[in-house]
Amino acid sequence: MANLIIRPVETKKDRKVFIDLPFRLYADDPHWVPPLKSEALGLITPEKNGWFSHAKAQLFLAEEDDRVVGRISAHIDTLALTMPPEQGFGPGVGQWGLIEAERQDIFQALLARAEAWLREQGMTRALGPISMSIWEEPGLLIDGYDHPPTIMMGHAKREYRGWIEWAQYRPIKQLMTYEVDVTKQFPPIVQRIIKSGEKNARITVRNVDKTKFEEEAAIILTILNDAWRDNWGFVPLTPPEIKDVGVKLKPIVFNDLIRIAELDGKPVAFMITLPDLNEAIKPLNGSLFPFGWAKLLWWLRKPKVRTVRVPLMGVVKELQASRMASQLAFMMIEYIRRASVENYGAKRAEIGWILDDNQGMRSIAETIESRVNKVYQVYERTL
Repeated sequence: MANLIIRPVETKKDRKVFIDLPFRLYADDPHWVPPLKSEALGLITPEKNGWFSHAKAQLFLAEEDDRVVGRISAHIDTLALTMPPEQGFGPGVGQWGLIEAERQDIFQALLARAEAWLREQGMTRALGPISMSIWEEPGLLIDGYDHPPTIMMGHAKREYRGWIEWAQYRPIKQLMTYEVDVTKQFPPIVQRIIKSGEKNARITVRNVDKTKFEEEAAIILTILNDAWRDNWGFVPLTPPEIKDVGVKLKPIVFNDLIRIAELDGKPVAFMITLPDLNEAIKPLNGSLFPFGWAKLLWWLRKPKVRTVRVPLMGVVKELQASRMASQLAFMMIEYIRRASVENYGAKRAEIGWILDDNQGMRSIAETIESRVNKVYQVYERTL
């Protein structure tokens, strides 16, 4: 411990070392999915991540005897500061994330340095882990270590939970993912609801049109910001973020896996489903060279996957308390279930994350006989 140094990340070389550390720490974990290093670098590089248009961050490395043994990010989202405090963020709330460490003493030293930076910036409360936007990988995995995460979900060492709680952080919110066998028909009650919806001339459920990517994205964003605006942790997506997300996700956007529901011709709900890219990138060990590019491009032509993930769905606020909301959800889920099995060979789907207090979505997930397969926890502490 006497030789431990916590220092800020300042150079391109530092950022590379920051990204490389988990590859060593998780080398023996069969369920960790190595991210593409180019993508991981983009996340922490302000010029490549639209989130930095309304946020700032400081990365830190822990070194011991000239060897990197830990890392952490401390960050402040100026939009999060304007959110209502009862929704999780609000004035004075900073965040930390991307934490990795060889030992508990290193972990505690990194937390202390991140907290000190947040205090220096005038923050009075810390939330974590959030890496780095709430729309990326929020929460610490606390249940579901025995299988790999799907695309855009995180993984962590079991001991991290105890280390965070030892530092007097208390749980504030749980985020859950549900898994369901998509090769099976949904229960009869769900089928009846779907058939009833199909007889309703007011309802249309359509595929997105990837050739009109920006127009379709705008429709989905409008519904998303309306549907999620009162949710815990909500921070509106900004145009720079939307542009960056579009570039990243467009290669894995397929018309039949994303649906928009219309009522009387007006878009009122959406569901986004993605083939699990993690299945394709895991064997690449973070690199597209020398043959990773070719393998990935071949896979993207028409992916065949075991798992698809539903990262986002939403129904406009005015319908959320109505039976129509669940009917539209069931219709979209069923149509995408069929497409994922018939066209992509999927066997299972992962839905989420879903907030622990989102009873509407949890009820829908349970009605289609899905079960919780992973739980992520966000912690808070007064600074």
